[in-house]
Amino acid sequence: MSTSDQPSGDLTHVALFPSAGMGHLVPFLRLAAALLRHHCKLTLITSHPAVSSAESQLISRFLSAFPQITELKFHIVPLDPLVANSDDPFFLQFEAIRRSVHLITSPLSALCPPLSALVCDVSLISSALVLSATLKIPNYVLFTSSAIMFSLFAYYPFVKMSDPSGDLIHIPAIGSIPKTSLPPPLLVDNSIFKKIFTQDGRRIKELNGVLINAMDAMEGDTLNALNSGKVVDGLPPVVPIGPLLPCEFENPEGKSPIKWLEKLPPRSVVFASFGSRTAASREQIKEIGIGLASSGYKFLWIVKDKVVDKEDREGVEGVVGEELMEKLKEKGMVLKEWVNQEEILGHRAVGGFVSHCGWNSVIEAALKGVPVLAWPQNGDQMINAGLVAEKGVGMWVEKWGWGHKCVVKGEELGGRIKELMESDGLRARAAEVKEEAAKAVAVGGSCDRAFEWLIGRWSKGI
Repeated sequence: MSTSDQPSGDLTHVALFPSAGMGHLVPFLRLAAALLRHHCKLTLITSHPAVSSAESQLISRFLSAFPQITELKFHIVPLDPLVANSDDPFFLQFEAIRRSVHLITSPLSALCPPLSALVCDVSLISSALVLSATLKIPNYVLFTSSAIMFSLFAYYPFVKMSDPSGDLIHIPAIGSIPKTSLPPPLLVDNSIFKKIFTQDGRRIKELNGVLINAMDAMEGDTLNALNSGKVVDGLPPVVPIGPLLPCEFENPEGKSPIKWLEKLPPRSVVFASFGSRTAASREQIKEIGIGLASSGYKFLWIVKDKVVDKEDREGVEGVVGEELMEKLKEKGMVLKEWVNQEEILGHRAVGGFVSHCGWNSVIEAALKGVPVLAWPQNGDQMINAGLVAEKGVGMWVEKWGWGHKCVVKGEELGGRIKELMESDGLRARAAEVKEEAAKAVAVGGSCDRAFEWLIGRWSKGI
């Protein structure tokens, strides 16, 4: 019997506390939709002001779609720039939220019915633990990346980065990760990211559980290692709740490429998109355009050259260049706006995905059975790219390194796209993972069982 048919969650009131950035917000809202299907009452904590317009717009669409959810608006105290060793607006928002959490203790304690549990973003663990202790409720974290990235997060407090023994980090029961694959801000002394990553990694054992948008078809061995104590002894339960399903509320306003895709043959289009936080240089944008045009395939390309969309006022022709745009219009579609990526990946015309390998993108590609050409740009993406290549659902050109540090020439990119689109092996393996993902999200599948287990714990105050 599915949890969706049971009343056990009717009085289970859960507060969801995301932080900043679409890569963190999207999985929280998908988690919220899943919990609603399992009859939980929800309160969504929203931090104001948001960093990007995309975040504000998505939250607005979400709350309109689900009016039964309580919104708790949280006006954060601005962060003094003197305490920050970062110019990343999202990392600054992480820290500002952490320092302001005490402001929502009273509003949360006044909710009715009382909260059963708090699920916080991975960037908020230390502050949220203080909050949940005051409220005397269980504290869970939603880890918004892969299980292998979580294994690094959990083990990192035990790593001696100054160890001269080599350039690899050896994680028990997992394997070795090159130090060059670590999120670049982790290698910057006194950075906000490194502080949060290190400080909160030490406190994982104080949590009641960790939720990950992961599934056995991609990371079964890693999940087993984490839950058997082989990575770090004494970790709380690591619960794979993935794949979290995209929802209708995510459809943005604006130009949709679906009508254009409808006119094209199956698996004839390569989709190129590098996430909500990747700002490519003008030189690299030009080379991407050349590469897509030379690949021999139709393409749908999402262009972005500003980290924060509020600063992004130039039209697509200005960013790409009018001359190149004229050539590209003959072979594909170029957009400079937020699109429904899952809808695009699910279209029969799309046969390959050139991606930064943000974790949401990896999971969406897996759900739709679309092979990936991994081109990491920052953060956890190189570790995710390694997983994509290892599992055979895509390819990773390691020599390209971090996207923001070198310029990949168009001719080479075009050749790799051709290789991706014509690989029967990658397509077959991606189709296998798609089948496994469908089983996981089916009634009575692993996702249902995971939520049933969670709600059972929350109803007991665990």
